[in-house]
Amino acid sequence: MLLNLLYVVVCLLALPWVVWRRLSGGRPVAAPWVRFTGAIAPPPPARGARIWMHGVSVGEVQLLAVLAAEIRAQAETAGRAVDCVVSSSTTTGLEVAGKRFGPERSFPCPLDVTWAVNRVLDRVRPDLVVLGELELWPNLLTSITRRRIPVVVANARMSARSAAGYGRIAPLVRHMLGRVDLVTARSAEDGARFTARGAPHVVVVGSMKFDGVRGDRDADDVARLRALGGFTPDDTVFLAGSTQAPEEQLAIDALLSLRATHRGLRLVIVPRHVERAAEIGRLLDKSGVRWQPRSRLAAPAAPGSDTVLLVDTTGELAWWWGVATVAFVGGSLDGHRGGQNMLEPAAYGAAVCFGPQTRNFAAEVATLLAADAARVVADGSALTGFVDRCLRDPRWAAALGARARETVARQRGATATTARLILERLPHPNPDNGRCRP
Repeated sequence: MLLNLLYVVVCLLALPWVVWRRLSGGRPVAAPWVRFTGAIAPPPPARGARIWMHGVSVGEVQLLAVLAAEIRAQAETAGRAVDCVVSSSTTTGLEVAGKRFGPERSFPCPLDVTWAVNRVLDRVRPDLVVLGELELWPNLLTSITRRRIPVVVANARMSARSAAGYGRIAPLVRHMLGRVDLVTARSAEDGARFTARGAPHVVVVGSMKFDGVRGDRDADDVARLRALGGFTPDDTVFLAGSTQAPEEQLAIDALLSLRATHRGLRLVIVPRHVERAAEIGRLLDKSGVRWQPRSRLAAPAAPGSDTVLLVDTTGELAWWWGVATVAFVGGSLDGHRGGQNMLEPAAYGAAVCFGPQTRNFAAEVATLLAADAARVVADGSALTGFVDRCLRDPRWAAALGARARETVARQRGATATTARLILERLPHPNPDNGRCRP
């Protein structure tokens, strides 16, 4: 009751910010009223056992979609039927969830207030809950375990910084983790931190992110985007993806510094948050380069054009990486975000670089660097130097990319293991799983 009261106070204090986000033209808070009340539309009746998956944002939802497909495949082989639904906490996460799972099987995750959580549980009626990476909320876990529904944290990660923070509220964290039936950790270090914080059953399976990336440069969607951008075999496509300020300006600076001596250099910018497109457009105008927003590119661009392409749409980055010769993965130079998924361009065999701030992908970065399959660039000057070396020595860039692709291929398999462990804990459908049981 006290926790609910605290949440209500926080929600009231945050209300002006929520309204401002919606009216300012920025990215709005995802479905605040639905999340506060839990008034989601019930998913279709489950055919077999139902798994409720939750991922905060785009990356987690994409990963859970791959896991869901593997669970269904293994279940079908075993003669079982499994129905997966998914929730997310962000507007972009919900958009991707609707595309990957279907709008009728995706919904906003309830806020951690008892009435919202219980209403969602009553409507979803899950037989098992999968939380992506690390999403632990006291009321959510309490309500789930009171209904005797197993909980799995999949692709679990806990950085040293997070572990230290959890240490300040160790009794609460131990209580929450004690309600989790299984943690599948992406690395031995992550697994040890979860065990130290009170998780009773931890299995190290490796990172599912190696399975959740594509890698086929001949895929239809990659070919479509390559043609749409007007890229030719002679072009060197430098793609800066999942960028945050000031990384877009650094990519523009690299282009301006190098294109006089490398006429085939093409720049594609894919910001992490599409609502920053107007801001980035102003940077491009100020820099004096020609540019084109992806949203207005209805027909293929002229081959050989030197126009910068600004991708101001969502859900395509996984395919755009397949166009890249040289890739910079953003959120890694600003010192705040902790990096974005560098395995996506690595799987395509691009020459990959990223900044030093990659705590969110520490295990994946360590794997790539140990295989000499990526480079860390400390600042804008180093980024320009990396692109310059790739242009001057394409054989070196190709070898770096080949090692990246091979490294990703060698690390695949965590998703299959995770799916098997989940199915081992998935009970057969229980008609009372939407109500508290004694």
